[in-house]
Amino acid sequence: MATSPSHSIRVSSAPRIASYSLQDQDHPEIELAQAEHRIRLGNTTAVLAEAIGPSGHIDAVDPGAPDYGSPFTLAQAQAYMSSSSDVAVLSHCIWYFASEQVLEQILKSLKGRVKRVCIAEYALYATEKAAIPHALAVLARGSLESCKAESSENVRSPLSPRAITDIAKRSGWAPAQEDSVVPAVGLLDGSWEVGTVVSPRFLRDLEVTVPNARMRLMIASARDAAMAAVDALDGAQVQTMDVWAAVFSQST
Repeated sequence: MATSPSHSIRVSSAPRIASYSLQDQDHPEIELAQAEHRIRLGNTTAVLAEAIGPSGHIDAVDPGAPDYGSPFTLAQAQAYMSSSSDVAVLSHCIWYFASEQVLEQILKSLKGRVKRVCIAEYALYATEKAAIPHALAVLARGSLESCKAESSENVRSPLSPRAITDIAKRSGWAPAQEDSVVPAVGLLDGSWEVGTVVSPRFLRDLEVTVPNARMRLMIASARDAAMAAVDALDGAQVQTMDVWAAVFSQST
């Protein structure tokens, strides 16, 4: 949560915001693309900190394990950013949750503590053809992870915007505003996720994890659909699917 921004942030500020985070010196463009994406969404720690200035305050919660992440772990990133006047916050977090009940519990706990809840999550649809493989790969990954008692994958509960909205309403939050963002080509999240699904490791995991033959076939077919969408790009880079952004206020 944060106080209202004192001024808007321009995309041209991305290099400075990216410098607040640990970076892979061999690939600085990765963190730059992430910063530009967060500016367009208007959330996450570094962007919020830039917006509210030194007099503002941010409380941030990250549900990931301290050793999660590469090339830098979550614990390393938190320590780095907390050493400055900024406080870390996680965006695109809902799909990390173990179940929809986790989201519902969080939203209910926020009632009476904040006036609004702002959510940004992948939309499960793609404006750009090159982002279709990402949406399909997420459905394959989410289906596989739903068959596990525990998971450490970054896609565990790929809830759609409609599902998130329904959960918010049950939790006492009314939708006030929503929009969508088409990520820039440089944002590599879609390419990374597709890569994990089309890899042979995914099939090995599928064989070990899912005993039901019909379920295995369905998940394998979802993977095939993602691979076919990649082939349809004729060598073009896989892009990241659209992002859904919404604001919720307490319902009466």
